[in-house]
Amino acid sequence: MKCINRKKAVKIAGLILSFSLLWGCGEPVEIKDAYDITESARAYGLTSESSGTSHSFFAKDLCVAGNENLLSENVTDALSQAAGLFDLNKSTMIFGKNVHERLYPASTTKILTAYVALKHGKLTDSATVTEAELQLEPGSSTCGLAVGDTITLEELLYGLILCSGNDAANVIADTVSGSTEKFVELMNQEAKSIGATNSNFVNPHGLQDEKHYTTVYDLYLIFQAALQNEEFQKIIGTQEHNGQYTSSSGEASVKEWKTTNKFLNGEKEQPEGIQIIGGKTGTTSSAGSCLALYSKKGEAPYISIVFKADNADSLYTEMTELLKEIPNSG
Repeated sequence: MKCINRKKAVKIAGLILSFSLLWGCGEPVEIKDAYDITESARAYGLTSESSGTSHSFFAKDLCVAGNENLLSENVTDALSQAAGLFDLNKSTMIFGKNVHERLYPASTTKILTAYVALKHGKLTDSATVTEAELQLEPGSSTCGLAVGDTITLEELLYGLILCSGNDAANVIADTVSGSTEKFVELMNQEAKSIGATNSNFVNPHGLQDEKHYTTVYDLYLIFQAALQNEEFQKIIGTQEHNGQYTSSSGEASVKEWKTTNKFLNGEKEQPEGIQIIGGKTGTTSSAGSCLALYSKKGEAPYISIVFKADNADSLYTEMTELLKEIPNSG
């Protein structure tokens, strides 16, 4: 009996299994246009002309980024660990640096928090702040909520995005899902469903945790999904907002919230010809300085992201250089 190398035998068995899964015991199926998903589905009997079912590729309208960096001599790439510039109309990446490297996102996490809240909650939902929701590490950014305050989900979202309220994030999680744990499950579920498979989230605010990470590319996917919601666009583009709520004493109260985005609050000059709609900042000692922006040149939309810059000045310098890479043709 002729002996066959074990590895070769395994390889042959794998090939036989693959062909069996594709064609069973019948003849090979001929597909005229193998790269047309509808044609492929029709060839294997997964659809019919009468059903009217249509198919499209998952990444049909997404920017697809490989593992190779796509740099520019006009961008000082030493200022941060990772960065990306994405053309939403043309579905292309204009600039990419370490876009698949897992990094800590800090408060840019709140883009996903807002996305989940808008998708699964109602803006009119009301919540009363608990003591547990205000248990945050010293120096944590908040929007100034107090125990017993009653506030709507809509107002919480402004506090979440504008002044990066970690207290708002905790209240949102409980309001939408009943607990932080269940909300985080929903965050990860939604992230995976839109293709952000290289990420893991353990809280709704982005405070440091070794198991809480994402990538520039995954955040692009999350951000572009959130931008499909008009309310999200409105919130991230707001410079100042008077948050209305009812205090624990029952009095109608107002808090003034201002954006932490230095392009929107005037601390940093916007690049000429670029309209910065809005975005989200993020900073921790481990994550460094982070920023995700939604901008337009003319009518053409773009997402730009910088992760782990050494400080705010480096962050906004590189972001400015990135935005200047947007072509004049739009």
